[in-house]
Amino acid sequence: MNTSAEQVHQQILAAQAAYEQARDVEPVIRASWLEAVASALAGAADELVGLGRRETNLDEGRLRFELHRSVFQLQLFSSEIIAGEHLGAVIDHADPQWGMGPRPDIRRMNIPLGVVGVFGASNFPFAFSVMGGDSASALASGCAVVHKIHEGHLQLALRTSAVVQEALAEAGAPHGLFSTVVGRQAAEALVDHPLTQAIGFTGSTSGGRALFDRASQRETPIPFYGELGSINPVFVTEEAWDSRRNAILSGYASSFTAGMGQFCTKPGLFFAPVQDAEDVGALLAQELQSVAVAPLLSPKLREGFDASLKNVRSLPGVEVLVQGDEAEAPRPTVLATTADAVMAAPEILEQEMFGPATLVIQYRPGTNLAQLASLLEGQLTATVHGEPDEDLHELMTVLRERAGRLVWNAWPTGVSVTYAQQHGGPYPATTASSTTSVGTAAIGRFMRPVAYDSFAPQQLPPALLDNNPWKITRRVDGIHEPAGQKAENL
Repeated sequence: MNTSAEQVHQQILAAQAAYEQARDVEPVIRASWLEAVASALAGAADELVGLGRRETNLDEGRLRFELHRSVFQLQLFSSEIIAGEHLGAVIDHADPQWGMGPRPDIRRMNIPLGVVGVFGASNFPFAFSVMGGDSASALASGCAVVHKIHEGHLQLALRTSAVVQEALAEAGAPHGLFSTVVGRQAAEALVDHPLTQAIGFTGSTSGGRALFDRASQRETPIPFYGELGSINPVFVTEEAWDSRRNAILSGYASSFTAGMGQFCTKPGLFFAPVQDAEDVGALLAQELQSVAVAPLLSPKLREGFDASLKNVRSLPGVEVLVQGDEAEAPRPTVLATTADAVMAAPEILEQEMFGPATLVIQYRPGTNLAQLASLLEGQLTATVHGEPDEDLHELMTVLRERAGRLVWNAWPTGVSVTYAQQHGGPYPATTASSTTSVGTAAIGRFMRPVAYDSFAPQQLPPALLDNNPWKITRRVDGIHEPAGQKAENL
């Protein structure tokens, strides 16, 4: 079943040939390929969800929502590329009166990188897997994709791949534009191959860092867009705690146990002015009684969860606030420590427990929350529960340096696919903090800008012609033009 290095080589050659055929197609044609894949996935929902149920321990509702998310994402990307937003086309006509001296005719646009390797995640068998965010955004950019299947849902991934490839073929896309490989040897060959131009990865910090180093040490280094690990701190102010403690605790219990705590945005750290730990523990225990439990997604994930929980529980100053269990479907665990312990040993804040466990950090009234926040590593999210009139500028300034998405009086476990979404953050949350793996901006990771200086019209790509034959969004002489218009000064 594993893909050999030679097979990977042949697939990448086919992907390169497909990329060369597809890189300059009109946006509406590329969009039709995405729409075809979306329609095929929706049509195969019953079969795919059934496979997911047998391989992942996820319930039908979760799987159907995830598949719907993937379908919606493809459709959203389709509309985005028809508008040409991803191309970032800019035209500056020659201007002899330009402020710094005569300006040449210069035009810029984004072009796709080439063949992209994508590594699927274990915890989202649709949303971050075969046709998840990385694969969808790479295809939308104009790249070809070779996807490394996560073996935690092997049969589902293989069938999803077949559905995608059949849909692309029927829509007229070139053969080899999308394919999949299996196994560690294939993963290494994919990263090492000279035609591979970028990698998208969602997974563990250790595995991601090893591949990131490998990509960086190639003779020609390539971009590695890795989502590695995040503990997603929540800060509750004293005023918010006084006014709505119970409601906050209820939301917290629901958020850190969503998906059995196997979401990359799970709140794993909870900073609150807890003075009555026994009472808070009792309230959380009551909230957690109604939480539905299930086995973790794979034995390997369970092994990692048990080890990390044991490690955090054994740290000095850490106690058990709500006792979980070691059942096949484990009950949630809440650990607790103090701000003083964290200040003395900041490494307490660095251990991710990927599963149904979390850590409460109790701080005394008057504690400088910004100082606590400064101890954090890079995160995908940081949440604040506070009151509208509080002065939280110092705390928010520190948190924006540590996280890619700030959440106010809500919970981070929902990551909407939309235009403004940011799903990324400073290392170790990701390896490229200026990019996102969710939302329409994700397409830009797999493109790079090229400027055309003083070219004749017949030598320019369609996106940069004055008459705008693709009717895309552009910026002409500093003026933004929405899709469907052309430069009015010609």
